[in-house]
Amino acid sequence: MSDQDPAAGKGAASVVSPSRRPVTVLLVDDQPIVGAAVRRMLQPEAGIVFHFCNDPALAIETATAVEPTVILQDLVMPGVDGLDLVTRYRETAATRDVPIVVLSTREEPETKAEAFARGANDYIVKLPDRLELVARVRYHSKGYIALLERNEATRQLMAELAEAAQYVKSLLPPPVDEGPVTIDWRFLTSTSLGGDAFGYGWIDDDHLQVYLLDVCGHGVGAALLSVTVMNVIRSQSLPGADFRRPGEVLSALNEAFPMAKQNGSYFTIWYGVYEASTRTLVHASGGHPAALLMAPGGPAPAVRLRAPNLIIGFIPGRKFVSQEVKVPEGSRLFVFSDGVYEVELPDGQIWPFDDFATFLEQPAPAGTSRMDDLLVEARRLNGSDALPDDFSILEAVFR
Repeated sequence: MSDQDPAAGKGAASVVSPSRRPVTVLLVDDQPIVGAAVRRMLQPEAGIVFHFCNDPALAIETATAVEPTVILQDLVMPGVDGLDLVTRYRETAATRDVPIVVLSTREEPETKAEAFARGANDYIVKLPDRLELVARVRYHSKGYIALLERNEATRQLMAELAEAAQYVKSLLPPPVDEGPVTIDWRFLTSTSLGGDAFGYGWIDDDHLQVYLLDVCGHGVGAALLSVTVMNVIRSQSLPGADFRRPGEVLSALNEAFPMAKQNGSYFTIWYGVYEASTRTLVHASGGHPAALLMAPGGPAPAVRLRAPNLIIGFIPGRKFVSQEVKVPEGSRLFVFSDGVYEVELPDGQIWPFDDFATFLEQPAPAGTSRMDDLLVEARRLNGSDALPDDFSILEAVFR
């Protein structure tokens, strides 16, 4: 056991990882004799750092400096109520989760109940047997250090997820603001990394491909699969598939990414090819929400573009069908994942697709994007800026 100065403890704790953090005891008691007694109890124990604060007015400052793994707190002290200190520990960020063991001469049940109500983790009538004190110190410190390790692991995971989300976004194509078809998009990841990805580009001078896919689940695994599929489509590296024929593309994807070889993962996709010379859009979907094609000239029911096919990777050997539609000049096409409309309403229901489509059919005010309006509405319905799933949508305007 070592007895460190609080200032030294502050410097050391700043570089100690949770997994190597020593058991650090802070005793707050106005009686030096009690401090000496507790020090003697802990002295034979290896790996325990002991700090003593005999001025209760400095308890919070000292605890913040030494970063204890357990606080031993007296109740009866001049000028400061120990129960009030327990409350202040729980109100202070640096000590909010630190275990507090009340060490007091008071034995009445009402005092014990009040201590626990204020946030104490344990209550010992002082002075306890040495073995009991050591056991409780180690027990509470072990739980707190484990909490710190979990928090650090979570922080690292969230940082990695954010990095992965940024990588996925860096692969998405830039908006297109000139030419026969202009394209814009909105892509926001949820609190946990999802599996949305999309792309578009001219296959040749007359054929434009547009696609959006959504891998089941969340996390790095879903993102890696979505990036792999996106790269396969972008490089047109599916054997035997003519990328101007959506049905062939989805059939080839179904063979290339069976669930059995993807740890049970699957994805949905909407894939369309616009032939500029004939103003024809051929499209196919694999279990994906219908895209919405809106004619020019004001609000009107959108044409829902969804060929009836299964999700990708579910049943090998399936042939995916496609459909086609004429695209009048000035039409708008919205392609999206289910995260843009599967928003929980206050009554616990999910925003109906019909209501979502009706919202999207309305023209955007001058100088604004309907996609931005949709994001605002989804957040309003969800009651939070943090949506439960990726928000992925692209808009193509056919001139």
